[in-house]
Amino acid sequence: MNWHDFWSPIRLSLQIALLSSVVVLILGVATAWWMSKRRFRGKIMLETVLILPLVLPPTVVGFLLLIVLGRKSWVGQAIEWLFNAPVIFSWWAAVIAAVVVSFPLVYQTMKNGFASIDPELENAARSSGANEWKVFRFITLPLTFHSLGTAFILGFARGLGEFGATLMIAGNIPGKTQTIPTAIYVAVDAGNTTMAWAWTCAIIIISFLMLLLTGNRYPGVEAQAAVKKK
Repeated sequence: MNWHDFWSPIRLSLQIALLSSVVVLILGVATAWWMSKRRFRGKIMLETVLILPLVLPPTVVGFLLLIVLGRKSWVGQAIEWLFNAPVIFSWWAAVIAAVVVSFPLVYQTMKNGFASIDPELENAARSSGANEWKVFRFITLPLTFHSLGTAFILGFARGLGEFGATLMIAGNIPGKTQTIPTAIYVAVDAGNTTMAWAWTCAIIIISFLMLLLTGNRYPGVEAQAAVKKK
């Protein structure tokens, strides 16, 4: 077994999953917090659109991204003009695919986290003179620390295991866009079960360790319980 060929998809997958999980966590937290504070006509429709990638086949998500970011679209042409390179079939395309497919999980997790906060705690901070940013930073975020950790891990695990959308928009270029799932698919198709098993074991171990972390206690849960007892 060639160790360079074995390690390359793992390294790329970890890099893509890490970057995409950070990006999607920021987007998910900001969107969930904004949606939790707003009441407007069409909110249910907007939320349905936000979580739609969760139920769509990944290949459909990849096809839509290919249409939006392809070289024939104005978005794709603008990106190519700015960076002097097309976004499709690149490392960044794999990151975008991972962000889109993992966003619903992160959004739903943070939405539930924000909904679990007692509004009186935030109102008490506001009545003491704190602005919305201070309320969010010192009250809301600490009380949703458990949800933040869970959202990050779920986003990381979902991005790590993404296959369909990644294959559609980023392709399967060894050393450039080939992730663990696409490498496993190619190995099985070529009859290389040794490499397929090696990558399968690697992604199982990584995913198991990430999911194991969600069972840990986070200080935000205890903090919220302590405040409510006072």
